[in-house]
Amino acid sequence: MVSFYTQDTAFVLKGKRLVARWLKEVALREGCRIGDISVIFCSDPVILDVNRKYLGHDYYTDIITFDYCEEEVLNGDLFISVDTVRANAAEYGTMFHEELHRVIVHGVLHLIGYDDHTDADIAEMRMKENEYLELLKTME
Repeated sequence: MVSFYTQDTAFVLKGKRLVARWLKEVALREGCRIGDISVIFCSDPVILDVNRKYLGHDYYTDIITFDYCEEEVLNGDLFISVDTVRANAAEYGTMFHEELHRVIVHGVLHLIGYDDHTDADIAEMRMKENEYLELLKTME
């Protein structure tokens, strides 16, 4: 089950059921299934605190993924800074909701096993993000 929470933000995700159904389909197409995924929408100060406390990084980011997967069952926590997603959308010239959906599926792709450490990994991850963003458009 995909659950949505907020921490230190008034943000409310529209279309929660659609997003949950979309992520379930993404998982199925990747040979996995959804177990328990928590998507926590938060502020920049919260994500900075999480980044410092758990990863030892002293910078803002759009998403931090904690992976608790068991084989093909996807379990994890996705901390998403709404502030950084909004700033990135403006910087990249995209709509906020599109950037938010990209970040959400990016976190799920990490749970599936995709990585983004090398240029080749980043290219593959971006290709998958685009593929699944197109899927979401067909489900709306």
